[in-house]
Amino acid sequence: MSPGALLAQRARDIEPFHVMVLLARAKALEAAGRDIVHLEIGEPDFATPQPVCDAGAKALARGAVFYTAALGLPQLRAAIAAFYQTRYGVTVDPARVVVTTGSSGALLLAIAALVNAGDQVLMADPGYPANRHFVRLLEGEAVGIPVGPDSHYQLTPELVEHHWGSRTKAVLVATPSNPTGTLIAHAQLQAMAAFTKARGGALIVDEIYHGLVYDGDTHTAANAGDNVFVINSFSKYFNMTGWRLGWMIAPEAYVPQLDKLAQNIFLSPPTVSQLAALAAFEPETLAICERRREAFRSRRDYLVPALRELGFGIPQMPQGAFYVYADCSRLTDDSYAFALDVLERAGVAITPGVDFGAHLAREHVRFAYTRPVARLQEGVNRLANYLG
Repeated sequence: MSPGALLAQRARDIEPFHVMVLLARAKALEAAGRDIVHLEIGEPDFATPQPVCDAGAKALARGAVFYTAALGLPQLRAAIAAFYQTRYGVTVDPARVVVTTGSSGALLLAIAALVNAGDQVLMADPGYPANRHFVRLLEGEAVGIPVGPDSHYQLTPELVEHHWGSRTKAVLVATPSNPTGTLIAHAQLQAMAAFTKARGGALIVDEIYHGLVYDGDTHTAANAGDNVFVINSFSKYFNMTGWRLGWMIAPEAYVPQLDKLAQNIFLSPPTVSQLAALAAFEPETLAICERRREAFRSRRDYLVPALRELGFGIPQMPQGAFYVYADCSRLTDDSYAFALDVLERAGVAITPGVDFGAHLAREHVRFAYTRPVARLQEGVNRLANYLG
């Protein structure tokens, strides 16, 4: 019997990240001596703030390496709740805070708690690919709704109502979004929460880029309704990607079920990471993160006009995150082939739109401004030469 004969259908259906093929090729080119400008991976180039590292080192030194409760350390849950009060002016009961193994763990728990086989989850296309794959993993059906500049590349209450069907169970949105960096107004989040509640459904809001907003006021969806699951992470704003720690603000009624699921799926979040994360909310750490946010703003403000000058279509300035989703239709009709050629001939790594859905995916590429301005300038110069 061949190994493929035993492979579950879900494993066949879930696609790999196409960008990983480009990353592997980029690494091979670097190993051969080529200099590559990396604008493909959505990971900050900043190291974890030193106060967080120090807290983690102290935890290791005193032997704090044992399991915690499945929902996380009580003191970390309380610190996260306090952060919502100071950052947003929103009161969150620490009992509603679920600490998870990355925001991916939080998304998986939320979908596991809500979705039965055959249930539909509405989401924007383009959007982060793992979201639809989580739904498929749990035997649900992800319904990608095409979005564009007219709706800021986001779902709206009108789109949700139009696409809601008898099998729809939840709506999943991201603000700021990956790959477009756009936001959803708080009034629209409240309207979506009210509509989904009236239909017996839930609203899942991915806020993992919330600290990285450059234009407009950011409001959390944590107070948008009692059917709202808010997802956040220590990875992006706090620069803790490899620590694998996130959290969820869940409706109170769901916490016991999420606890049960977390016990069985993850047992507990990483202990050292949790103890380190307690230092993420200290004034010294927040000051570091704010300086880095301003650095990301400067990178965005350089890169967007530069790409427009090269012929990329960027109808709206990204408001947050660290991505530019650019229309490349004037340059190519195959974004994946274009990204491969740019890598080989120009030494610039970018992400093809096919990773983010189906809607106009061959006409878009994503740039991540996760490198210093000098490297962005080098990448733009190489693209200019490549495009002639």
